[in-house]
Amino acid sequence: MLALQGEHISLRALEPEDLDFLYHLENSIDIWEISGTTTPYSRYVLKKYLDHAHLDIYDVKQLRLCICDEGGTAVGLIDMFDFDPKNRRAGIGIVVLEAGNRNRGVGSESIRLLTEYAFSVLDLHQLYANVVEDNAGSIHLFKKLGFKEVGVKRDWIFSNGSYKDEILFQKLRS
Repeated sequence: MLALQGEHISLRALEPEDLDFLYHLENSIDIWEISGTTTPYSRYVLKKYLDHAHLDIYDVKQLRLCICDEGGTAVGLIDMFDFDPKNRRAGIGIVVLEAGNRNRGVGSESIRLLTEYAFSVLDLHQLYANVVEDNAGSIHLFKKLGFKEVGVKRDWIFSNGSYKDEILFQKLRS
């Protein structure tokens, strides 16, 4: 798949050269709550994952793309998961690793590009996102991009000794 090009970022397929970035991102405890990770990943496991990252979304029901800045440096990942072509829907998730790259339009542009790809190329009818209640940045981001809050999953995430609600956002193709 060719890169999806935006004004300031691009989304591209994972490459073998992304191993160090993926290792750093997947083992960053700061994002484990949003990724559902509970144990570190080895380079070996991540290399095997990268070896299979080229598989078709229709086979593996997910698509993970690197978010790259204008210089081509990977700054985050954006995923489509639970891809359901029969019902024409998928989940969407995003992580921008370094705080210095957040609140600078990277997330907005990435989600816009992936949304356009999902609706126009994959012919999806809807995308959804799950956001933990205290992730104000993501809540603001998805609302700003036209995702509607459609539900709350009570006590959904157990983190640091307590439960948190998870908010379900949905965007329908107009």
